[in-house]
Amino acid sequence: MRTSRSEESSSVTVAPPPRAATGVLELRTLTRFEDDERLSALLWRAGPGWRMISSAVLGGGIGERSWVLNAQVSHGYGRTDPDTHLARLARNAGVRGPGVGLMTAADVLCHGRAHDDGVEAVVTAGLGVHGWAATPAPGTSLPPSPGTINIIAALPTALTDAALVNAVATATEAKVQALLDSGYDCSGTPTDAVCVAARVPRPGERPVAFAGPRSLWGARLARAVHSAVRAAVEPVRGGAAAPARTRAGS
Repeated sequence: MRTSRSEESSSVTVAPPPRAATGVLELRTLTRFEDDERLSALLWRAGPGWRMISSAVLGGGIGERSWVLNAQVSHGYGRTDPDTHLARLARNAGVRGPGVGLMTAADVLCHGRAHDDGVEAVVTAGLGVHGWAATPAPGTSLPPSPGTINIIAALPTALTDAALVNAVATATEAKVQALLDSGYDCSGTPTDAVCVAARVPRPGERPVAFAGPRSLWGARLARAVHSAVRAAVEPVRGGAAAPARTRAGS
């Protein structure tokens, strides 16, 4: 199984944000070479004023974060220090301070993007290994492989900690719904990851306490994530057609 530690000397090429990007979730495309392989990444320089909740190996949990990096890695990725790897890639990209780093073996240039009344979502997806969450298979204590469905979503409002947790559940429910609507008999892959960003509350502002699928902001989040997942995955033959993918830089 091939591993790579060549990022120390990797040059990173930064492309401008895609013209189609709207609102706050503006992405830059990064390109690097590792072991003679061209790999890409998506970088969101969120800046100050954001609280994020994430299951990512770098910057996971709840806290103020200023950037999100979704990095493509080689198939058969075998490093056991993905957090260190991602931190170095982030430094090479020129970002500093706390942020969120996700990985995927999928082509991040072919990503799904959607927005709904102020909420934006970007999804990268590869479904080579997929299935249902509840199976009789034993679990493992080993570090997870690179995530295959990575969800990044941004809400232009402040959320309580509980609402942030609620938002992750809502995004996950919308992901499963999108997979079923695309013809897949699964709930996802074993290594899916999610990052939801919300605004830091202003002085005197009361954060929104609910983000379930029938709440105001949760409903918008669910629709945005559902559409972005549909756009990111290849529909099963005979299933409903998915929206066209967004190619970074187009």
